[in-house]
Amino acid sequence: MMSDSRLFKILYYLLDKGHATAPELAAKFEVSQRTIYRDVEALSSSGIPIYAESGRNGGIYLLHDYILDRAILSDQEKQEVLAAIQSISATGYDSGEEMITKLSALFHINMGNWLEVDFSRWGRSSYDNSKFEALKAAVIQHREIKIVYESTNRERSERIVQPLKLSYKSKEWYLKAYCLERQDFRLFKLNRIFSVEQLTRTFVPQPYPDDENDWKQQYPKIVLLFSGEIAYRVYDEFDETQIERQKDGSFMVSANMPVDSWLIGYLLSFGPEVEILEPEYLKGILAEQAQKIYEKNVKRT
Repeated sequence: MMSDSRLFKILYYLLDKGHATAPELAAKFEVSQRTIYRDVEALSSSGIPIYAESGRNGGIYLLHDYILDRAILSDQEKQEVLAAIQSISATGYDSGEEMITKLSALFHINMGNWLEVDFSRWGRSSYDNSKFEALKAAVIQHREIKIVYESTNRERSERIVQPLKLSYKSKEWYLKAYCLERQDFRLFKLNRIFSVEQLTRTFVPQPYPDDENDWKQQYPKIVLLFSGEIAYRVYDEFDETQIERQKDGSFMVSANMPVDSWLIGYLLSFGPEVEILEPEYLKGILAEQAQKIYEKNVKRT
């Protein structure tokens, strides 16, 4: 069994690329060419059908019909492979369970049922999961879909989009897609997609813009001041690069976020421990919502 992770990485690289030169591998793994040749010898001694050819078109090769044998993986690596597939299976991947069964038998490992993921909200199990499945299928098959979507300003519209990826960010699921109506990339919150219809037209996927830059371009910068009493939540829910600790022990947080009903509810959950610094209009929205809550719950005298 090989304990040197570099040997496995070299083997995986050759399986992926077909062949490589010693200088190429030396640069890739930041070692000398002499070390690469020693690694090739170690692989060969372990029964891997690897060989080197000299000359202008030479290089390091594997036999073309070689497949990765289970013996090359450590027990921990086998468990990590199964854990990764089990994680994918939890998202609803149809072949996941069958693959886990086969690999568990091959590796002689029983992982057990350690992970459960339910994409539905409380009380909406069947529809939310079927919606997720429909979107997943459309993404994988590169098939256009027609959706009914409600925006943050409560406008409901019908859109035809090219679904590119399902994304989980900040405790919410989103669909990254190219909107044919707007002729631009858009981010759709799954909870506000009310219907999904798969169309017959297929498309060639376009690369979605860089996540961080796209997030900053689409959503306004929100600047918040949190009291030191809730430091645990600040560090749990924001990246340290977004947090600036103040001299009085409070925390200033800057983040690009969508201004919608979720954000208002989220800010209200901090009660008096948060102050909105920017944008100014968000203060009014939050104060108005807090007033409505007060009026509905205060005892009338």
